[in-house]
Amino acid sequence: MGFLGDPRVERHLIADEGEFVVDEVRKHWAAVVGAILEAAAAVPVLLLILWLPSEAYWVPLLLALGLVLHASWRIMGARMDRFVITNMRVFRVHGILTQNIATMPLARILDISVHRPLIGRILGYGHFVFESAAQEQGLRDIRFVPKPNERGLTIQRVIQRAGLRGSAQAWRAADERRERDAAAAAAAASGAAPQPTTTAALPTVGLPTGAPAYSASSDTAEFPSEDHNTTAEMPWWRSQ
Repeated sequence: MGFLGDPRVERHLIADEGEFVVDEVRKHWAAVVGAILEAAAAVPVLLLILWLPSEAYWVPLLLALGLVLHASWRIMGARMDRFVITNMRVFRVHGILTQNIATMPLARILDISVHRPLIGRILGYGHFVFESAAQEQGLRDIRFVPKPNERGLTIQRVIQRAGLRGSAQAWRAADERRERDAAAAAAAASGAAPQPTTTAALPTVGLPTGAPAYSASSDTAEFPSEDHNTTAEMPWWRSQ
């Protein structure tokens, strides 16, 4: 099925280690504009038949066929070129007959530069330039990335989460924490009063009669106040 334009990136995942795809980036359609124009150039080449003698018809036919085949090869190559972001690494899969894979662990990514030319800002694409601890051939320049700003933020989030633990459990915990924070913010914005916290009173078993009971409704127990200015009544044998 890879010949139909699907490189099947899931075959390259380390499934037994909990690796999963965060984002699979296909090339922007602007990457195949040149190939489409090349295929369209076959039409005027075929029109040369109108001015060529019959014994030379094979020349424009051969040229037109070559243009169409070459353009189709370029389009297929763009469809088979995928940049994949996982919770452990980034890798690129490209190639039609011969498949090439370039991998870079998240820990080796030092910096990501996003270049957006004028036409790229208009059409919505950009180019990634990775600076890593060891330059990986085939992964330094990722061209024609759709929505480059969003993809760049995705990579930064992946790197941040991988600093904790690049596993599915850590990702789920982070998502649940974000949902709880969003729910708390929504409740605060709507003015909903927080639910009172009910605490059980401490038992008073074993306390002498008349001793004050301590309450656990606050962080610190309330102790009976003492009046240091009042002289306690002394026994008669002490008052002598």
